[in-house]
Amino acid sequence: MNVTRVSITDKAKVVIDKLRDKHGELIFHQSGGCCDGSAPMCFEKGDFLIGSRDLCLGEVHGCQFYMASDQFEYYKNMHLLVDICEGRGSSFSLEIPLGLRFMTISRLFSDDELDNLTPL
Repeated sequence: MNVTRVSITDKAKVVIDKLRDKHGELIFHQSGGCCDGSAPMCFEKGDFLIGSRDLCLGEVHGCQFYMASDQFEYYKNMHLLVDICEGRGSSFSLEIPLGLRFMTISRLFSDDELDNLTPL
């Protein structure tokens, strides 16, 4: 069984569906600390330039999820859960005008999970 690096809550899926209806295809990029700390930022596909050093960690609810390779060194042994909460973040992420913000909840993988990670 392959273990994914990133997943998403049902509450966050509802927000993605709203954003997708308005903006079309979406992507996530885990912010490296600018503006809003280390938060997942949601963009229309094509509105954020994915760099050659960005890694795709997987897909959440039909959206590719990226992170810079140097930041991934800190997260390579962790699972990321994308969730949503009330509150206005200070980023350019698409959910901000809704009075919401995406967040990631991280936890360390177990040894068994590490042995069965889906390759990047």
